[in-house]
Amino acid sequence: MTRTFWTLATLASYWRRNPIQLAAVLVGLALATALWSGVQAINAEARASYAKATGLLGGPDVDVLRPRQGTSMPQSVFVDLRRAGHLVSPVVEGAIAVDGQRLRILGIEPVSMPSAATPEALSDDGENGGVPAFLSPPWEALAAPETVRRLVGDTALPPRRADRSLPPDLLITDIGVAQRLLDSEGLISRLLLEPGIELPQSMLDLHGLERVPPAERGAVIGLTDSFHLNLTAFAFLAFAVGLLIVRAAVGLALEQRLAMFRTLRTCGVSARRLTVAVFLEVVVLALTAGVVGLALGYAVAAVLLPDVSGSLRGLYGVAVSGTLTLAPEWVLSGLAMSFAGAFAAAGSALWAVYRLPVLAAARPDAWRAAQATEMRRSLGAAAGFVVLGGLLYVLGDSLLAGFATMACALLAAALALPALLDGALRVLQRVARGALLEWTIADMRQQLPGLSLALVALLLALSANIGVNTMVGGFRETFLSWLDQRLAAEIYVRGATEAQAQAIDDWAAQQPDVREVLPGRIADTILDGVPIEIRSAVDRDTYRRDWPLIAAEPGAWTALFGGEAAMISEQTSVRLSLDLGDTVDLGTGPLTVVGLYADYGNPKGQVMVPLSRLEQDFPDARRLGTGVRLDPAGVGAFLTRLEAAFEVPPDNVIDQVSLKRLSRETFERTFAVTAALNVLTLLVASVALFTSLLTLFDRRLASLAPIWALGISRRRLAALEMIKTLALAAMTALVAVPLGLVLAWLLVAVINVKAFGWRLPLIAYPDQWLTLGILSIGVAGLASILPILRLSRTAPSQLLKVFANAR
Repeated sequence: MTRTFWTLATLASYWRRNPIQLAAVLVGLALATALWSGVQAINAEARASYAKATGLLGGPDVDVLRPRQGTSMPQSVFVDLRRAGHLVSPVVEGAIAVDGQRLRILGIEPVSMPSAATPEALSDDGENGGVPAFLSPPWEALAAPETVRRLVGDTALPPRRADRSLPPDLLITDIGVAQRLLDSEGLISRLLLEPGIELPQSMLDLHGLERVPPAERGAVIGLTDSFHLNLTAFAFLAFAVGLLIVRAAVGLALEQRLAMFRTLRTCGVSARRLTVAVFLEVVVLALTAGVVGLALGYAVAAVLLPDVSGSLRGLYGVAVSGTLTLAPEWVLSGLAMSFAGAFAAAGSALWAVYRLPVLAAARPDAWRAAQATEMRRSLGAAAGFVVLGGLLYVLGDSLLAGFATMACALLAAALALPALLDGALRVLQRVARGALLEWTIADMRQQLPGLSLALVALLLALSANIGVNTMVGGFRETFLSWLDQRLAAEIYVRGATEAQAQAIDDWAAQQPDVREVLPGRIADTILDGVPIEIRSAVDRDTYRRDWPLIAAEPGAWTALFGGEAAMISEQTSVRLSLDLGDTVDLGTGPLTVVGLYADYGNPKGQVMVPLSRLEQDFPDARRLGTGVRLDPAGVGAFLTRLEAAFEVPPDNVIDQVSLKRLSRETFERTFAVTAALNVLTLLVASVALFTSLLTLFDRRLASLAPIWALGISRRRLAALEMIKTLALAAMTALVAVPLGLVLAWLLVAVINVKAFGWRLPLIAYPDQWLTLGILSIGVAGLASILPILRLSRTAPSQLLKVFANAR
């Protein structure tokens, strides 16, 4: 043990003499760990919120009885089942707007509620009131602490008590209070019962119910999995870029310590003991960088979590807490990734230390001789990944297969980049004229192995930026065009009650300046395990002219309004493998699919039927806002008359401009996180280039001193070094463009289809490529400033020492 300690202390002396290389290792590993652990912290917080929400929807140990048609059932169904001796508990659910924000209302009956679904605050009577305060005036409600703070001063709602076990934007109250708040007296949403309790099928058929076991309920988690998989993929990419810094620094450190290894071996230190000492050194570095990375990751997660919360609420309608909790799982995950990354970066070096003979280690070129065939092997491995990626694309049929295909493309490009750059430099060297230019290109080729990992990091960062920016840009153009078609009505209004909504429809139809009234209803169902919305359409020119169809049969709208056909969203087509001419059965008879339409941002599938058929087959369908078409110049006057005729809450009336603005804000928030990760990845790549140039500085003196001795000034040498770095960055940017386009194509044609169910057009943005190219050159220039300054200020005596050392 003592010998190992002194061996480790001897190895550590190298880091004391080379603090910049030590900083490179720690910074690279800390940044990699920070981005990975930050995203995992966000994912852990979101999944904890999902678990809370799922528990309140019935939990993993509770079955649900829900209506086969519509979204609610008469309260008498609960009474009939209880009188028949069946232990069911009613739940009513809905949402209201409070100060312009959505508040979900959940009404329960705690006395009959299964224990597995009962909120923690009601599990016993406790000091704070418990069930008695919940069931007696003033009807105390439960909410998350942040929701309680948001609702301070609202007297229209019952008094609130904080419960940390609840997700945000949720208010749990007695079922009677909830029915009053939701204007749904006499109606309930579903019934809960313990698993294993048998109910006669005849009883379910009598009341039009279906039983849903826990295994079939997981829509929230299933819908958001793709979102979190995207975040994890970007985090892993950033992690890989960070590891390239570590790999370069560790490899250089081990190469420069060959003489030290020789001395230790000749002094009696065995190969195994030396390897153990290097292993322990890596452990210490991984632990130090891991702790720093976790702290940085926590800060990154705290900054990004509000945008993630807004994205999930806008995309999927699920609430995620905006505050971060220190969860053991992501802490352990971050430390595990730090250790895994450190040993992945240092693994080959550890093996080389163990395998190199004593005398071989004494030769300065032993390390490079051991890696002489690395470039050819890398090209072979790149070809193998290309073949593997092609097979995954052809044979794979899942989101994971899509990400694996993308990973193969990135790995193939990363492995092939040094050979591609070397080949390009070899061609330039053949056509170069002039001794100084020929030396410059030859020196770039000699410098390439030391910079290859940093250039690969830059390639991955640039290609990821191009791919994501291309996807987001295409989505933005398509989405805005789709909004203009989909939100064609100038005003959308929602009545406070069913009676008021109908009265508003009748009143609007009589206004002289109104061209069309577009009432809408929607119902929910499940088809082959896929959540489906059934929405209505009315026979108006707005639908025939403006509704965004992707594909349609001839006379599709006439067939739809005839009542025997339906149109389906692109998500429904993908998830249920339906196409034009197929039939879809909503439980009321088959309907022929005559059209496919875009429905961006909706996590559910959707089927469109005529309003008359929806009202006939689903009498409990809930109302959507009514669209009103009129001259945009008359919107203000119409709203004034509407307010005078009806007491409509302000939140229930919205104009087209405001609705589009809200939709755009949701869109921009959705991609804010991936944009931030792109920037962070590019930042890590710039750090990789900076540390590589800085750590290679001493090795470069042996190549630069003879040129200086021939009469080239230090300032001119520094300028040449800058030019070489910028040229390599520019060449890397050129390779990043086609790779980025491949990634963009995979994102829009494979990843997006599997994750969300819709396909986007691939639109090229050459101006973005130029911007990123200039940015990459700028990053390379900034990264090389300090090494260049060190070179320009190097004393002549230090350059002369190169010759004194007989190099």
